[in-house]
Amino acid sequence: MPTIDRARTMRRTATALLLLMAAAFVALQLARGPHPAWGYAIAFTEAAMVGGLADWFAVTALFRRPLGLPIPHTAIIPTNKDRIADTMAVFLRDNFLTPQVVARRVSAFNLAASAGTFLADPDRSGQSRLRAGAANLLADVLESLDPERLGTQVRAGLVHQLEKVELAPLLGQMLSAAIADRRHLPMLEGAIRWAGHALEANEDMVRTMISERANSLMRFAGLDTRLANAVLDGLYKLLAEMIVQPDHPLKLKVESMLEELAGKLVNDPATRLKVERAKLDLLSNPAVSAWWQSVWERLRHAMIQAARNPDTALGARISGMLGELGEALRKDPALQLQLNRFARRTLVGVVSRYGDQIVRIVSETVKRWDAQTVTARLEGAVGRDLQFIRINGTLVGGLFGLVIHAVERWL
Repeated sequence: MPTIDRARTMRRTATALLLLMAAAFVALQLARGPHPAWGYAIAFTEAAMVGGLADWFAVTALFRRPLGLPIPHTAIIPTNKDRIADTMAVFLRDNFLTPQVVARRVSAFNLAASAGTFLADPDRSGQSRLRAGAANLLADVLESLDPERLGTQVRAGLVHQLEKVELAPLLGQMLSAAIADRRHLPMLEGAIRWAGHALEANEDMVRTMISERANSLMRFAGLDTRLANAVLDGLYKLLAEMIVQPDHPLKLKVESMLEELAGKLVNDPATRLKVERAKLDLLSNPAVSAWWQSVWERLRHAMIQAARNPDTALGARISGMLGELGEALRKDPALQLQLNRFARRTLVGVVSRYGDQIVRIVSETVKRWDAQTVTARLEGAVGRDLQFIRINGTLVGGLFGLVIHAVERWL
C-alpha cells in the first residue's frame, strides 16, 4: 500500500477513535447512574475527547486550516513553505555538506576496498549491470555522434600528432636496433623468398622479354630459349644461395645498404627532409583520407555491435578488466590508500566549491512547488506517524482524566 494510503487509513482510525470517545461521553452522560464507576468512565471519555480534539487541531494545523477557519498560526507548512525550504537548505549545508563532516565520514569508510569487493565478485548481478551499462553507454555514444564528423576529427587529431613527430630518426633507430639484434634477417629472407615466388610466377614474361630483345639469328638458332633458361637458372641459384649462405656477398651488401640508410635517417639532414616531405604528402593525400574514413566506419560499426552483444569478446574483456581492477583494489593497501585519499580530496573539494549550489538546488526546488504539493508530500511522508500521535493523545488524555478524577474523589 502506498504511503499516502497508509496515512489516510491511520487518519480515519484516529478520527473514528475520537468520534467513539465523543459518542461514549454523550451516552454515559445520558445513562449516568449513582455508582462511582460512572464518574470514572465519564472522566475517561471526557478527557480522551479533549486530548483527541487538541491533537487533531495540532496535527491539522500543520498542513491546513482546521475546519477552514482562518485561525492564526494554522496551515503552518503551506504558509511558511519558502522559509521551510531555506531552513532545510541551511540544515543540510551546516550538518552534511561541510568539508569537515565529509572528510570525517569518508575517512571512516574504505571506499576502495568496498569497490574492489564489488568488482571482483563475478557472480554479483550489480557487476553484470555495470558491465552492460558501460557497454551500452559506449554504443550509445558511438551511435549518437556524427560518423563523418567524428572520423574527420579523429583523423585530424592523428594527423596533428604525426606532424609533430619527426619520423626519420625514429625509423633510423628502429632499423639500427633491428640490424644489431639480427631481427632483420627473417624479413630479408622473406623478401628473397617472395622474389623467388614472383620470378616463378612470371617465368613466361621473362622468357618473352628475352626473346623479344634477342636478334632474329638467335631466335632462328633457338639461342634465345637457352639464354632465357640460363638467366632464370642463374637467378634461382642466386636467390637460393642468398638464403642458405649467411655471408653471401649480395646479402652482406644489402645489410650494408640498410646500415647506411639507418645512419642517414638519423644523421643526414637531406634524407630526414625527404622522409618528412614524403610523410606530409602522404598525410595530405585525399586517398589516405578516404581510406581512413572507411577504416574508421568499419571500426565504429564493429565496436557498436560488440558493445550491444554481451556475449562478444568486448563484453568479456570489460568483465575481465573490472574483475582485475577489483582484485587490485581489494588486495593492494597502497592502492587503497591512494584511491581513498583521492576520493576524500575530491569530495571535500566538491563540497567546498559547490556545497552552496547543491543546497540552493534543494531550496529552489521546494520553493517552486506549490503549497498543495508540499503539503501532500510532507503529509505522505510523516502523516501516518502524526495520526499515531492523535491516537496516543486520545488514550493518554483519557488516562489522565481517570487520574484527575481519582485525585478529585480522594481530596
